Amino acid sequence: MVTSVNGHRVGLLILAGAMLATRLHHFEYLPDASWAIFFLSGFYLFGARAFAVLMLEAVLIDYVATAHLGVSSYCLSIAYPFVLPAYATLWFGGRLAAQHRYDEIPRRIGWLGVCLLVSVSACFLLTNGSFYWLSGRAASPDIAGWMTGFRRWYPYFLAVPCIYVAIAVVTQWLGAHLRASAGNAATHAK
Repeated sequence: MVTSVNGHRVGLLILAGAMLATRLHHFEYLPDASWAIFFLSGFYLFGARAFAVLMLEAVLIDYVATAHLGVSSYCLSIAYPFVLPAYATLWFGGRLAAQHRYDEIPRRIGWLGVCLLVSVSACFLLTNGSFYWLSGRAASPDIAGWMTGFRRWYPYFLAVPCIYVAIAVVTQWLGAHLRASAGNAATHAK
């Protein structure tokens, strides 16, 4: 958990940098980490201002990518405003998971997993559902067509944030253990 003001700033800068690095061309290089970033920003207790900053960054990246860098604007439609409640769902999922940060490790990991799966699933339903039904991209939208798209895209959009969050959790765990080992070594050296 990030506890200091400077830690919050550094953490937010890391998340913002990760979003910038992955969101511009998310299918060409690294998968877009935005969903994981919004979850992690809630998990690490960055406040509503941090959510707003990350939301603004996401919109600006999409604008620059589509208006100036030649990235397809296919996903930008009347449904685009649904990313706000979708990303808020991820952020709140992270907040809920953070409430269990002092539980025993198995329970903590369990809550993290459940909150991540539920919030990512809700985010997918909001973004995918609004895009399919409202964007006008589907010639004649129906339940069968939506289910076909759901089966095609849901595993990918579930796996990507789960992998990124797992990387963040392992990285934090390793960092904590390395700091503890360094502290123990310094104590024994005295």
